[in-house]
Amino acid sequence: MKKFNYGKIFLLGFGFFGVSVIWSVYNAFVPIFLSEKFGVAPFWIGFFMTLDNIAALFIQPPVGAWSDKLRTRFGRRIPFLLIGAPISAVAFGFIPVAAILPLFVACTSTLLLSMAFWRTPVIALMADVTPSPKRSQANGVINFMGGIGAIIAFLMGGKLFEQNPALPFWIGSGLVLFAAIFVFLFIKEPQDYGVAEEQPNMFLSLREVWNDPDKSALRLFLAIMAWFIGYNAIEAFFTLYSVHHLGLSAGDGSSILGHLSLFFVLFALVSGFIGGKIGRRVTISTGLTLLVVLLSVMFFLSPDVLAKAMAEVPVLGTVRVISLLMMASGIAWSLINVNSLPMVVDLVEDARVGTYTGLYYLFSTLAAIAGPNVNGGIIQVMGENYNSIMIVGPLFMLIALALMWGVRRGEAVEVAS
Repeated sequence: MKKFNYGKIFLLGFGFFGVSVIWSVYNAFVPIFLSEKFGVAPFWIGFFMTLDNIAALFIQPPVGAWSDKLRTRFGRRIPFLLIGAPISAVAFGFIPVAAILPLFVACTSTLLLSMAFWRTPVIALMADVTPSPKRSQANGVINFMGGIGAIIAFLMGGKLFEQNPALPFWIGSGLVLFAAIFVFLFIKEPQDYGVAEEQPNMFLSLREVWNDPDKSALRLFLAIMAWFIGYNAIEAFFTLYSVHHLGLSAGDGSSILGHLSLFFVLFALVSGFIGGKIGRRVTISTGLTLLVVLLSVMFFLSPDVLAKAMAEVPVLGTVRVISLLMMASGIAWSLINVNSLPMVVDLVEDARVGTYTGLYYLFSTLAAIAGPNVNGGIIQVMGENYNSIMIVGPLFMLIALALMWGVRRGEAVEVAS
């Protein structure tokens, strides 16, 4: 029988600490290289920065199903880590020293493909080593560790980049290798893989989701897509919203968005505990309701009130009225995000956890690709009124909330002692 162990989950979470450092450094500095080193136009920089989502869309779902069927002496998930992580680390380390654009593209493409190759199996490993009633708590730990990695990358990455542009990349490479070794040495995959009613297969699983009589899985996946589109409306355009609606600087907007991220991380463990106590659907629905209220308040309050400075706080910097609303939004977002993956993997038996983890990434990645286009189009139709993101966000959260009302499966399954 699986036994829950916080120490084991923190070790697994260290892997996502390294992954978060890589993506944070990648998103922060690759656009700078493209613009200043290679003179790439802004449109193509934007396209380039969506390639990770495109790679994930085509690789992660089928790899998840493949990992369900794989049998090796190392397990069914670890081999993907052992192959993918070293390739990712090497490719990432070469990005800042690539002197010509074709080599730079080769390094980044290798990174994107290799990261997509091992992310889903390692995420599925969390469910493999955790009993169903504790999966929300375990996902809270993993989100907490990943968030800490992102915060450290943002706080330290800029200083390291100023000393030597290669330093953040080389440290990120080392962290991923170190994390992969840690997971390999200390996380033992269970050898009881369970029995699936049919062989894990992504396309058969999608058909099953569509034909499911109670539509719980379909509703949940569509809700996931809806709330990620809604969240993307805030995240992708918030700095522009800060400049054009609030009259602040882009740096101020980034700091305020950081307040949301910080409180998401701080509340991740608590959100997992709440989901385990009162149920995942109720917890997610509570988070969606809070976000609808908070974002709507931001829409109706005047820019002068939202931008009003209230205090100077160490680490947080200037705390404004909108900062308080964004901090509360970070807490609400953690209630949603931490409990959604555990709900997905508990839709099916353990033998198909990887397949359904892949489907989770299929719908969240579709949202990541569609979101900037949908939200950018709405802003443009509204006459470039960036305050519209504060009504678009709640709209998609309401859609997700309505879908969640019809979800009847995905709660924790009691494990016989």
